[in-house]
Amino acid sequence: MVRLRSAQWYEGQDRNSYIHRAWMRRGVPDDAFTGRPQIAIANTASDLTPCNAHLDEVAASVRNGVYEAGGIPLDLPVVSLGETNVRPTAMLWRNMAAMATEEMLRANPIDGVVLLGGCDKTIPSLLMAAASVDLPAVVVPGGPMLNGTFRGSLLGCGTGVWQLSEEVRAGTLSQEQFLRSESAMIRSRGHCNTMGTASTMALVAEALGTVVPGVAGTPAPDSRLLESAHHTGRLAVDMVAVDRRPGTFLTKGSFHNAIVALAAIGGSTNAVVHLLAIAGRLGIDLTLDDFDRIGSRVPVLVDLQPAGRFLMEDLHRAGGLLAVLREVRDLLDPEALTVTGEPLVTYLDDAPIWDTEVIRTRAEPLVAEGGIAVLRGNLAPDGAVVKPAAASPHLLRHRGRAVVFDSIEDFRARIDDPDLDVDADSVLVLRGCGPKGYPGMPEVSNMPLPRKLLEQGVRDMVRVCDGRMSGTAYGTVVLHVAPEAAAGD
Repeated sequence: MVRLRSAQWYEGQDRNSYIHRAWMRRGVPDDAFTGRPQIAIANTASDLTPCNAHLDEVAASVRNGVYEAGGIPLDLPVVSLGETNVRPTAMLWRNMAAMATEEMLRANPIDGVVLLGGCDKTIPSLLMAAASVDLPAVVVPGGPMLNGTFRGSLLGCGTGVWQLSEEVRAGTLSQEQFLRSESAMIRSRGHCNTMGTASTMALVAEALGTVVPGVAGTPAPDSRLLESAHHTGRLAVDMVAVDRRPGTFLTKGSFHNAIVALAAIGGSTNAVVHLLAIAGRLGIDLTLDDFDRIGSRVPVLVDLQPAGRFLMEDLHRAGGLLAVLREVRDLLDPEALTVTGEPLVTYLDDAPIWDTEVIRTRAEPLVAEGGIAVLRGNLAPDGAVVKPAAASPHLLRHRGRAVVFDSIEDFRARIDDPDLDVDADSVLVLRGCGPKGYPGMPEVSNMPLPRKLLEQGVRDMVRVCDGRMSGTAYGTVVLHVAPEAAAGD
């Protein structure tokens, strides 16, 4: 039996152990402090993080599972970052959220932790913290919202905003119709239902091995999410008993599998910066070149917005992540383990595709080689990334005259100027949006197109930026250009 870390606080008869027990007693029995694992529920629920607002309900199910398995569940509210509202950008505080969570886990008498996240930065920051503290840890993703519909068609959150707002600027959609779509887009609890960063990081976290296989992608309103949360609470107690910590099962092979999954689902480019950060906390040598080497030639199999047609509810119905990974099983590391102690690949034997329109077969992919691609050149000697699946094929090889904007303010001031010297072949270049330049590396790289070109029917142009782009966005956009403009190069 593993000696519990919490015993350092509660074991003994001196005044220190007395104080620790007495202040925590408040209605719990004596045996709560003797040999029962103390499991924190690191909860990012917040009304100001709308994607995570339902996580208190998920936490209640986790709590029941922990107690049922003999552990003591402990609510631990942690920093919550809402992507839609936080200014200037939630990315500015991802590391702060990770450090705050890390110190709370390290400072308190806990033996393991269940990590509850949904919105873009919450799962990455929680995993960064857990990797540094190296206590038994397991993630329960909050799940995507239900499909939205508008005028008889699927309306994906984020993606629909970018599409419809451009049509308003082009004069093909009325402002009244645009505003009418607002209440149709977000129709339930949960995070973005497109393959944005929130959906991507939930699925990638499962491929990494930190989520119980088969759970990521369960819609937030689905009662099976609560069932899975209950089971995960029980698992957390078991993980403490066998000392199954991130450092004992996360390897370079785990990140290999995460990159394969990222490519196969057509995931957000933001996953690159998050996976690099998590690997860094574990001391695993993961580089930008690994994403290119492993992922650039993986077929995109998931036909989801923004690269495709469907939404996350459809992916879950069609078989979910495990069905996707079964199609690329030969590309996975067969030895990489999960929080259950079993290899990820063992969960793929019974993972059929139920709808081959949503999840394509290997023989008929959405894009043959559509994973994250790493670019280098005189503009990006240290690298840049592009997602071919979200780009226009005819623009992947392109030569054009650069139209340069030195800041997002400069861009907004000039982009709709009818005298702007720009045409459909131009390349829009936006500088000053990197980690230092903005600061925080905001999601502004999916630059709106010039109004006069929209009115001519243009819907995509090559765009280059040292910032990031929402995972819900689309277009032929080169992102994360390094070194950034603020570095002086």
